[in-house]
Amino acid sequence: MLEIDRLSLRYGRHLALEDVSVRVLSGETVVILGANGAGKSSLLKAIAGLANPDSGSRVTLDGKSLLGLPPHEIPEAGIALVPEGRGVFGDLNVGENLLLGANPRRARATEAQRLDLVYELFPRLAERKRQIVRTMSGGEQQMVAIGRALMSNPRYLMLDEPSLGLAPIVVTELFAALKRVQQTGVALLLVEQNVSISLSISDRGYLMEAGRIVGSDTAEALKTDAAVQQAFLGGTAV
Repeated sequence: MLEIDRLSLRYGRHLALEDVSVRVLSGETVVILGANGAGKSSLLKAIAGLANPDSGSRVTLDGKSLLGLPPHEIPEAGIALVPEGRGVFGDLNVGENLLLGANPRRARATEAQRLDLVYELFPRLAERKRQIVRTMSGGEQQMVAIGRALMSNPRYLMLDEPSLGLAPIVVTELFAALKRVQQTGVALLLVEQNVSISLSISDRGYLMEAGRIVGSDTAEALKTDAAVQQAFLGGTAV
């Protein structure tokens, strides 16, 4: 289990996260819902070792603390992050980007099998493995980013706004691929503005506001929750 307990995080004097507690079970999909500025991205950065939480915060994987590990050691523990903005290497081709994802020691023995899986999940990448990534569409670059993360052989895949800036048809294709990722046993932790489609593939969700968790429930319950409908779904059930 990935467990975040009483996590607080500051940027200078600004308190970005306060006493946040979240858990993700093995193989589970969990979504974090909240408005811009609620602290969702800061939470993923803290888990990924890209931000330093306050003392007293806990981030553990199967009971072992992840806090204090350098960012490159987090993938070795089995956690991969697809950041907002994708973070792909634009001057490299698709295949080169993907192979960089297999750098962690835990991924090297199964590199060929992981590459086959990525190309199965995203056939378009197999067709364009020699294409320079900066010449690709936003949706294709997001597929590269997710594929590269999967190459690290993660147990937990974190995605920060994967549908941001993408056309609706591309979002549908992307989330269909994420459903196939679920079937491989990888747990997903999503931060996503498209509440309807993210709840459709999730087991549970947390509501975040002003750096705090203000509610949580099953995805099915959140779909029909009046407050969630009003805040995110235009007042209509999904």
